[in-house]
Amino acid sequence: MKGECILLIGAHISISKGYEKAVKDALSIGANTMQFFTRNPRGGAVKALDESDIKKLKELRKRENFGPLVAHAPYTMNMATNKKETADFTRMVIREDLEKLEKVGAEYLVIHPGSHLGDGLEAGIERISAVLKEVVTGREKVMVLLEAMAGMGSEVGYTFEQLYDIMDKTGIPEAFGVCVDTCHLYGAGYDVKEHLDEVLEEFDKILGLERLKVIHLNDSKFGLASRKDRHANLGEGVLGLETMKKVINHEAIKDKPFLLETPGGMENYKKEIEILKNMREN
Repeated sequence: MKGECILLIGAHISISKGYEKAVKDALSIGANTMQFFTRNPRGGAVKALDESDIKKLKELRKRENFGPLVAHAPYTMNMATNKKETADFTRMVIREDLEKLEKVGAEYLVIHPGSHLGDGLEAGIERISAVLKEVVTGREKVMVLLEAMAGMGSEVGYTFEQLYDIMDKTGIPEAFGVCVDTCHLYGAGYDVKEHLDEVLEEFDKILGLERLKVIHLNDSKFGLASRKDRHANLGEGVLGLETMKKVINHEAIKDKPFLLETPGGMENYKKEIEILKNMREN
């Protein structure tokens, strides 16, 4: 008989009022894990760490048995860029964020691979892996996770093979993990609605399921292979609640942290977390 597996469920929470407050906010909506932006998602501004806040954060996490802290890099980064200024900014942000997140005690840093800006996938993959090779040593306590994308525009990283190539070319592929998003996967052509088993088998064959660390749980406004990334509230998109139920209960991934990035803010997160908890099968 298989043991009970606790559902790690959370959402994207603001840290504008401090890390301890963010975890309290997460707990207030029934979450036991969370994601947050490392800095302004549309810029580069970042506040200095408050040592007292970090101490309280760690005490609260221990007391509440709070799950992984997942950081998300700002959208202004682009590891695949051909523009020197953007590339320099990107390397600086990753270095700073990894150092800061180690002090915070976060487990993961999620990064969008980037957009090749018309230079082609091969050039994009080479640039991304070069940036990662330069800024990640493999000795960090915080693991960098590449997010699987939907393939909009010139995005890189929308197939499992592309993610494998990026990590392999760094020379230290074991230093990296993957974050998948149900909306992105569906948009990229991976049918998590009708063929979840096969999608996970393909991931395992190409990347290894041990590399899958975090799952963004979002419904989608667009259909299979649309190459569009538009999140919908759970049950209000083309994936539907039954897909979400299958994902959170699938034997191969049910122990992963599941994070909501759906529209509607905290009240909606609270409602959706409750729905997911009720759909959990132990």
